[in-house]
Amino acid sequence: MGYDIERFVGYVNEGLLCSICRDVLEDPLQAPCEHAFCTACIHGWLVHHSNCPEDRQVIDVSLLRPLYRYMKNDLNRLQLHCRNREYGCEMVCSLESIDRHERECEYSQIPCSNAGCTVQIERRNLDGHLAVCEYRSRECPNGCGFTILSAEDTQHNCVAELRTELELLRSEMICRVEEAKHEMESRLDSQRRHMVQKESILQNEIEELKSQMSRLMSDVRSLMAAERQHRQELEQAELEKREL
Repeated sequence: MGYDIERFVGYVNEGLLCSICRDVLEDPLQAPCEHAFCTACIHGWLVHHSNCPEDRQVIDVSLLRPLYRYMKNDLNRLQLHCRNREYGCEMVCSLESIDRHERECEYSQIPCSNAGCTVQIERRNLDGHLAVCEYRSRECPNGCGFTILSAEDTQHNCVAELRTELELLRSEMICRVEEAKHEMESRLDSQRRHMVQKESILQNEIEELKSQMSRLMSDVRSLMAAERQHRQELEQAELEKREL
């Protein structure tokens, strides 16, 4: 939807009005047939139609373009009243700067910043409202350190609040201890599995070394037996040589 034409000061050129809502163009787009529309208006129109609402020429979203620069300049120069005029704002400014003004306007209706409060109040009166708002918060005057709402003053009990806080801290501490316990048990199980695995590997290596040692001893005995046999053969050969 466009800007309400009743807000504008002086004459507004027909070419600066949206062809759909007939208000002053807001975030304008232009079709190839040069008819201009508010972005929201033309997008809503093209959901159900495929032509220009003015001359029925076929158009598509991809064919829409920004407004000509000279038309955009004319649009930005238009003068209009602040939308908070009904609340007392008398500001008149250009369309180009109206959004910036209205974001900061002292007559704008804004919500109270206190959680739970549904009051809408003028920006200029916000500080006064916050000072008396029943949902405003403050620190307990008795020194317990809790933040309380004014509406809860009569129900606030420092001892009960501290006891509740203590129970919460105790529960949190128990949870943390349990978590630490589970984590330590998990780590110990992991280390235990690792040690068992390592022990098994070492045991296998020891058995392999024993097997190698056994084979080596067998080879040594075989060599010694072969050496004795060779020595006996040499002695026998020596005797035969002497006899000859």
